[in-house]
Amino acid sequence: MTASTRSRRKSRLPTLVAGALAALTVLSGCASLPENSSPQALGTINREPTSEGPPQPAADRDPDLLLRDFLQANAEPANRHVAARQYMTAAASTTWDDETSTTIVERPDTLRESRTPDKATYVIRARKVAELSADGSYRAIEGSLLENKIEMSKVDGQWRIDELPDGVVMDESAFAKTYRRYPLYFVDPTGSVLVPDLRWIAAPKNELAARLLQLMSGGSQPALAPVIRNELTAPVTLRGDITKANGDPEEVGVGLGGVRIDFAGAGNLSPRDRELLAGQVVLTLAGADVLGPYMLLADGKPLDERFAATGWSVADVQQLSPAVQAQNRIGLHALRGGALTQVTDTGVVNAPGYFGTVNNLQSAAISSDGQIVAAVAESGRPAPEAQRTLMVGSYGGTAFPIAEGATISRPSWSSDGSAAWVVIDGEKVIRAVNDRATGTVSPQEVDISALKAAQADPMLRLPITELRISRSGVRAALIADGKVYVAVVERRPNGTFALTSPLAIAAGLSTRAVSLSWLTADTIMIAREGNIDPVSTVSIDGSQLTSQISQNLTPPMRLVSASPQHQYVADSRAVLELTTIPDGGESYWREVPGLGSSAVPVLPG
Repeated sequence: MTASTRSRRKSRLPTLVAGALAALTVLSGCASLPENSSPQALGTINREPTSEGPPQPAADRDPDLLLRDFLQANAEPANRHVAARQYMTAAASTTWDDETSTTIVERPDTLRESRTPDKATYVIRARKVAELSADGSYRAIEGSLLENKIEMSKVDGQWRIDELPDGVVMDESAFAKTYRRYPLYFVDPTGSVLVPDLRWIAAPKNELAARLLQLMSGGSQPALAPVIRNELTAPVTLRGDITKANGDPEEVGVGLGGVRIDFAGAGNLSPRDRELLAGQVVLTLAGADVLGPYMLLADGKPLDERFAATGWSVADVQQLSPAVQAQNRIGLHALRGGALTQVTDTGVVNAPGYFGTVNNLQSAAISSDGQIVAAVAESGRPAPEAQRTLMVGSYGGTAFPIAEGATISRPSWSSDGSAAWVVIDGEKVIRAVNDRATGTVSPQEVDISALKAAQADPMLRLPITELRISRSGVRAALIADGKVYVAVVERRPNGTFALTSPLAIAAGLSTRAVSLSWLTADTIMIAREGNIDPVSTVSIDGSQLTSQISQNLTPPMRLVSASPQHQYVADSRAVLELTTIPDGGESYWREVPGLGSSAVPVLPG
């Protein structure tokens, strides 16, 4: 088996391909946001049945095979899961509550307990992969089993489900074919960048714009609510129908017709808030391949007169995109021989100032503007005295000590360079706060009590060995006791910070994680122990755990550092960059020349 084949097979939830989207039922008519309605399960709003309806169950199907077909049909949510209800008796279809829960399972087994000519009892047993909330949010599950008892009977000579537990259970393969992941965008606390909030939706293309705006108006997931802003919230609401740019209500979002959206209450927004609203809407729709131009109105008038004639485009809000924040403007650096070096086109040179002249640095981080460096240095003192010292200073200038500990994790800068985050002795998180006005740096402890709370599921266990702040500053990725988590970075009213709402991701990893890095705003790259698939990527909701190519890698992995444009790994013998052959060939890891076996890559952040 080739590495690429193994990578494809290891992919947890592959992106829905265009052919699968085309296979979804396309409905006519205009989809609009209801001004007032009761809550409904995701996938049930504005879904009108076609004249033909969903496929009927196969005739004369054995009950165990019928159950397998039923688990596949559960992935189609239209009309309160009418496709799945066809596998039930009339009584069971009436009483079954599909809104209780949605569970995604892997390789379900159908085990027969008893069977007579007209009655049968089966048990569906499977490993849970994830749960899907009514708002489309996905939560990965590790090590949990599902066991549901199903009663069946014959109706007019055909087996049908007569009794079953409430809630939807669907096979993972059917979920991957029917649902697609979409990012909703909300505003970070500073109002300078948009933050993705991932949702999984099964919907035809002509309903996507309405569905996404409906979810956006409902707000972010609860964990993010304290740290984001939403411009599409009361008193701003949708006014009238969503149409094509020319006002045509048919097939909105399909093809090149653009989108026209009118927002009631938006006329009272400030110019900046109007721009943020446009950014949320445009980047969300563009991310779902709902193409522009985007004609955005405020109470019937242009949201911004500059775009009255041509509409908004992605380029008009690009400065709010998290991809812009992720751009590497200072190039690749590395630690080599305990000193900070810069990798240039002509070779590797030591950085100027303190960090390039010492020989005792263990890890380092550079602010996104390249002006400030935080590094962990060996103290040179014997145990039980502190073995590590956190040093912070200017690039090319001097540095001074900020904190000490037996261990200190690799530093991670906030995107604005205001603080470098580290973990001391595996259990104490601090921010080295940089006051650029005075040139002083001071330590500030971060509250991590929410990470250690017993109600966390699964409970996070110390020590924390790696901590990386997202480029928006709203999330943190961390490794605790070898497992990978994403937490929310919450700023308290008194100016202190806390890490809250830990979410376990990468549940499918069979060995301990050793290093991680933000690849994009919603994807993390992970290096782990072992010789098999040592590098993976995973979405921040725990979906799409995918093994990366391992060609030329020599485990064990020591460190990973990534940006959307460049990904680097330090393995047992070198620093390597993930390289793609221009003609569409297979990617591979290529050694960065001149660094040697003990070096580690350093990217901004």
